[in-house]
Amino acid sequence: MIDLTIVEALQKLKSREISATELTHAYLERIEKYGTDLNCYITTTPERALSDAAAADERYANGTAKLLDGMPIAMKDLFATRGIRTTAASHMLENFVPEYESTISQKFIDAGTVLLGKANLDEFAMGTFSKTSYFGAPVNPWQIEKRLTAGGSSGGSTSAVAGGLAIAATGTDTGGSIRFPASITGLVGVKPTYGLCSRWGCVAFASSLDTPGPIARTVDDAALMLTAMAGHDPKDSTSAPNAHFESDGNLKPILGDGKKLKIGIIKEFANVKISDDMKQIFESRISDLKSAGAEVIEVSIPNILDALAAYYIIAPAEASSNLARYDGMRYGLRVEGTDLLDTYKKTRAAGFGDEVQRRMIIGTAVLSSESYEVYFMQAARVRRMIADSFKSAFEQCDLILCPSGAGTAMPLDSDLTPLEYYALDLFTVAMNLAGIPAVSVPAGIALNGLPLGVQVVGRRFDDMRALQLAKHIEQFANIDNRPTKIMGK
Repeated sequence: MIDLTIVEALQKLKSREISATELTHAYLERIEKYGTDLNCYITTTPERALSDAAAADERYANGTAKLLDGMPIAMKDLFATRGIRTTAASHMLENFVPEYESTISQKFIDAGTVLLGKANLDEFAMGTFSKTSYFGAPVNPWQIEKRLTAGGSSGGSTSAVAGGLAIAATGTDTGGSIRFPASITGLVGVKPTYGLCSRWGCVAFASSLDTPGPIARTVDDAALMLTAMAGHDPKDSTSAPNAHFESDGNLKPILGDGKKLKIGIIKEFANVKISDDMKQIFESRISDLKSAGAEVIEVSIPNILDALAAYYIIAPAEASSNLARYDGMRYGLRVEGTDLLDTYKKTRAAGFGDEVQRRMIIGTAVLSSESYEVYFMQAARVRRMIADSFKSAFEQCDLILCPSGAGTAMPLDSDLTPLEYYALDLFTVAMNLAGIPAVSVPAGIALNGLPLGVQVVGRRFDDMRALQLAKHIEQFANIDNRPTKIMGK
């Protein structure tokens, strides 16, 4: 049963071939078998899952089934879940149990999903390999014996879905934290338009960049997940008033039958070093799109190679502000000191890991009166130029295609410097700075047997067309990403 997609599972549930309880038991057994090896969950919720499944079965029996009724999902452990531990993978929040429900997790409750547990991630979503998690790094299910990264920060979510420990999962994307993990685990990862999905109740990293989104095995599944997630939220001041997305799980083609589509390739990425496999796969998918009737042109985003520098000024600055609330006074970890200031120091030193402390120090420095104009405002200007450049590029083309990353998954014990980790975000950060949608879709298998993804980028609120083109690429690549194919039964 764990090889079923959401679309397939919903069909079988509606026809009563299987029950939600049977489906949930299959995933709970998979978690029992592989949960420790993959380390993709921080907290599992089997009792809640079986209760959710029983309620779904009742609705199927009486004809009141909901959009995603009975679908067993993983919730990234940034989303507050009432009565269930929400840690942000940090010692600071190790024992935090919210008394409220995030908007996104509530939307999935309303859609009838089954909550299997809270997925592992980089601490406060800060990282690239999910190695900064206080609970240890999740492992990529592909070639599990090699202990490869499942990416970050949503590495627990991608590990769970790729390994068959959830049918789909939620993630958050601040600079590529859905798309990069999805690319190296053979999954579809969607960074929606900023404001399409509510951030209320999601532990904040960088408020102007954080974007909740879905992770799934197929484009149609991801579209169904996004349908449940999207919508205006009056509790979130950054939620778009016109936020709406709707899919029936069968996206319509936008190529073929004489339909014209212009696809842009970013000129500035031409000389960026990528693996030979990524280059070959990217060129193959472009060739496929041309054969299907698309026109492929070169577009320019002049400042896109400056996006990484701008991001690593803006994101730490916002993180420094957001994480100031964790002081040991109201909730979370508290380490007693000799006085108030000493308590602050000891609490924050013990509660935050090295990477979080590094980014907070950088952020505090760039927000200082001496550096604010020189660094932060300059980065903000670059951000505006990048957004304007994307807007100009979309006057020449309908959608943009580029790699999701430079290559396949690396070993978790790779000895990279912080700057080398940051550089892995080169292909993804610009879309967060611009607030535009981007979908990473499996595009091929490298010679080492590992998956690679490319991303489809669209105009603001053109999420549907980005997914429709991603579906074409998915069909061209035709990757078998069934969990039993990847890991065995």
